[in-house]
Amino acid sequence: MRFANRGGRAFVLHGDTAGWDLERASGGHFSSDPMEMWARHREIRSFVAGLDGGGAEPVEALALDAPVPVPGAIIAIGLNYAEHARETGFEPPTELPPVFAKFPSSVTGAQGEVRLPEGTVDWEVEVVAVVGTPMHHVAESEVFDHLAGLTVGQDLSERTRQFAGPAPQFGLAKSYPGFAPIGPWVVSLDELADPDDLRLGCSVDGEVVQSGTTAGLIFSISRSISELSSVLVLRPGDLIFTGTPDGVGMGMSPPRFLQRGQVLRTWVEGIGSMTHTMV
Repeated sequence: MRFANRGGRAFVLHGDTAGWDLERASGGHFSSDPMEMWARHREIRSFVAGLDGGGAEPVEALALDAPVPVPGAIIAIGLNYAEHARETGFEPPTELPPVFAKFPSSVTGAQGEVRLPEGTVDWEVEVVAVVGTPMHHVAESEVFDHLAGLTVGQDLSERTRQFAGPAPQFGLAKSYPGFAPIGPWVVSLDELADPDDLRLGCSVDGEVVQSGTTAGLIFSISRSISELSSVLVLRPGDLIFTGTPDGVGMGMSPPRFLQRGQVLRTWVEGIGSMTHTMV
């Protein structure tokens, strides 16, 4: 099933092109607030299965907003692909890779414009996990039972600020408005043949710059989140960016960064795609 946000209202899809306003279809049993979907994701899936496609209205991905518009937390895993670690000058981690936060005000939807600040803005395609039930000290084998689903994400990064000063500024450099595009929807795990082998990539003006698979993660989605839960309390609607494969601009020779007018397309097979124009 696909969980979405249409015009600030919870929306659930039957396939990619039709679905229901959740509050209206349920006669008020479920809230119209998209952030209320995640803690009730199992109940919603059962409800939608009972609809069997009846009364679904057409919808386009272009009409959808960020499916998780106000996450309580955005937690990101760095250097989680070996070749990406090497291209940025680091050895692949043998223990949990670096963890940092993006600020929730950086969230935007899967379509539209991203305003570039001064500096050097880079791309990083990622699979993003959406927490569905509270997690603390959750075993790796049980992590997927706690997720509402997965979505497409970009961890846009302003590299000049990121590496300026006596210590890196990951959080600020990755949290400008629009620097956490997600969407166009959240796909429940039962729709994915193998979350541990999802192909992901992105292109700039049609040129593919990143291409990889979650099979290449050093710490798998479930292992990463299990490790996070050994310290953190993860709550419904929290987002976890699970890592980016090689092919980022700072790793190229010479380095390349996003320019105004360029179009960034991002995809994860089995989930969906996003398109953003830099302005």
